Amino acid sequence: MKLQTHKMTVSMDDHTSHLEQFKDFFKQLDDENKTIEKLPRQKIEDYQLKAINATLNHIWNRNEYYRSKLEENGFQTPKIDSLEQLSSIPLLNKNVIRGDKQKILCVEPKEIGQVHLTSGTSGKPIYTSYTLADQYVYDLLPKYLELFKESDVDVAAVALPYEFALPGLGFQRLFQFAFGTAVLSLGKGGYMAPVDKSLELMKEFQATVLATTPSYAALLAEESEKCGIKIGEDIRLKKIVLTGEGCSHSFRERLEKWWGCEVSFFYGSTECGVVAVECSKHKGYHVMEGHVKVEIIHPDTQEKLPYGKIGEIVVTTLLREGMPMVRYRTGDIGYLQSSNCDCGITMDVLHLRGRMESILNLGGEEYSPFLLEQFLMEVPDVGMWYHLKLNEGKLMIEAEPFRTTLSDEQLAEKVRQHMADRIGIECEVDIRRDIPRTFGKATRILS
Repeated sequence: MKLQTHKMTVSMDDHTSHLEQFKDFFKQLDDENKTIEKLPRQKIEDYQLKAINATLNHIWNRNEYYRSKLEENGFQTPKIDSLEQLSSIPLLNKNVIRGDKQKILCVEPKEIGQVHLTSGTSGKPIYTSYTLADQYVYDLLPKYLELFKESDVDVAAVALPYEFALPGLGFQRLFQFAFGTAVLSLGKGGYMAPVDKSLELMKEFQATVLATTPSYAALLAEESEKCGIKIGEDIRLKKIVLTGEGCSHSFRERLEKWWGCEVSFFYGSTECGVVAVECSKHKGYHVMEGHVKVEIIHPDTQEKLPYGKIGEIVVTTLLREGMPMVRYRTGDIGYLQSSNCDCGITMDVLHLRGRMESILNLGGEEYSPFLLEQFLMEVPDVGMWYHLKLNEGKLMIEAEPFRTTLSDEQLAEKVRQHMADRIGIECEVDIRRDIPRTFGKATRILS
């Protein structure tokens, strides 16, 4: 691939970096008609150790902050002898890099090909810089043909933000360059991407795949009825990929019924890219171990936790030259399991439990919003738009009715009783018909 500039031609075919050595590894897999998805654990871990050491050497030589932290932790050379020693590498906290575009940059500014940034809900964003080779060479090396079955016969509708953050352009690159799939760049609502036009485009070009957030998938289905477009007839999707927000399995199952297709979760971030993806068995997310190494740590002690223990998710990117993330604290909660999935994929399985700051304390117990949503969506008379509030330690639920013959009072009592049965505590329920829709991330918890 060659990109023309006003002064010279930049050829990524001639590009060299610490990651070049892994081209041979993945080419050999391709030649053997294999993917990293079903390799023996030892072979996966051998690759990951080699990739981590290559990254350590890269950041040691190319970044002052990373090198100083490694030296403070006793490193005299940038190398670990086993994955068990990964915990000896210092953690990377968000507050260290928030608002600082240079802190962990490992290439010259002129080598940057794309910059993304997080929304910066705490005031300052996190800048993530990619080289062109990061985007179009190294990120595309690992194949996951069991998890992604899209091809050049598909049409993928990308209903995700294209502004600032990674999701829109990231999925567009994935579909176009990894699968040769045609893309409908829908964006996610708003002035330049009205919902009715997005639905019309999906209908006209017979979209087969939709990548979007859980709340926007619900909004598109809801609005299709107002536009006179019939889901399952005018638009016949084979698959929906959900990302950008978490949601419960009950919410996902409702979307499957509404859209009449498989719905799977994709877990990633602007900072780390792809992290983990659900297979069709829906028993957790398979970690994309060609791209990342995932650990679970205790949020307070920072101790690495074994399989099955819930803690904070820590991610190390394996195929980044511009701005590698080394033991990055995501702020997400979950736990890992070794894979024993019927799909045959050997990559570790990640179970998400939400954001650390979103955990609700009810009656002295901590509850993930996903768990509360799971129970709420078990009531078929409740719609997919709701709010959770804490009022002096007591849970208040605002919910909309959905195709029900129950009165508001009857539905409120049904929800109260169901939640009491499921979580063992009383809650207040307010049935409303005016919960606002959003084109951004859905607001589920109100202060």
